[in-house]
Amino acid sequence: MKVIKEIAAMQDVADYFRCVGKKIGFVPTMGFLHEGHVSLIDKAKEENDIVVVSVFVNPTQFGKGEDFDKYPRDFLKDYFACEKAGVDYIFHPSAEEMYPSANKTQVNVAEISEGLEGAARPNHFTGVATVVAKLFNIVKPNVSYFGQKDAQQAVVIKQMSEDLNFDVKVSICPTVREASGLAMSSRNSYLSESEKKEASVLYKALNEGKKIVMDNNVSDVKSIVGKISDIVKLNSKNLQVEYIEISDNNNLKKIYDLSSFEGDVLISLAAKIGNTRLIDNILFTK
Repeated sequence: MKVIKEIAAMQDVADYFRCVGKKIGFVPTMGFLHEGHVSLIDKAKEENDIVVVSVFVNPTQFGKGEDFDKYPRDFLKDYFACEKAGVDYIFHPSAEEMYPSANKTQVNVAEISEGLEGAARPNHFTGVATVVAKLFNIVKPNVSYFGQKDAQQAVVIKQMSEDLNFDVKVSICPTVREASGLAMSSRNSYLSESEKKEASVLYKALNEGKKIVMDNNVSDVKSIVGKISDIVKLNSKNLQVEYIEISDNNNLKKIYDLSSFEGDVLISLAAKIGNTRLIDNILFTK
């Protein structure tokens, strides 16, 4: 396994493998890898000849007052996790390499970036779309792998890739969870064991929302959202729900009445416990 820090060197490596007919699988990360990341790497290894993992904490997707400075970083741990998983290359650039002072271009995916996390974190998805577009042009993957936990990010990146004609397939893989049901996230390292236990109610509440729709045939979105919120409040003293929203997973259009809806339903939520902000979702077909 090799570590590459320069954009030009990564592009040369990618050009070589593409030229000799090797398929490149790519897992973009901000590091502090966990089992969720490893599941993406495993999928990339299964489907490709060469696997590249990027480790880069992207400053442009963090807003003022967010946790960029304290975001967990441990490159040595990431290195050994990638080595154990069979990664071929780690792309580990500096912020100066990715964003030279002359950089003036941003990528904005309209409409689907504006609700949910986009409303809570203005300009977040501009930062995400911009860095992923750059990484696609640097790593030149055939397939890139993302987790369903970041559901809105997945929709944004798929739309961007289609609109800008990137020669890459975007593969969305299932959320990996702790035994309690808590979605794995690098930010879980901020939580105490008691907070982790309390936060596990989020997935239980989402599952109850799905059950209400699929088993009880409830179609009134307001009552479904209310039920999910009630479950969180009844089972947690410290979780503060920011939003719960039911939308179409193709374009993230809010659904107000499920009675006549057919397709992929996404129930998304965000909540804070202490100073830590958590997101989760459940996706199902109606």
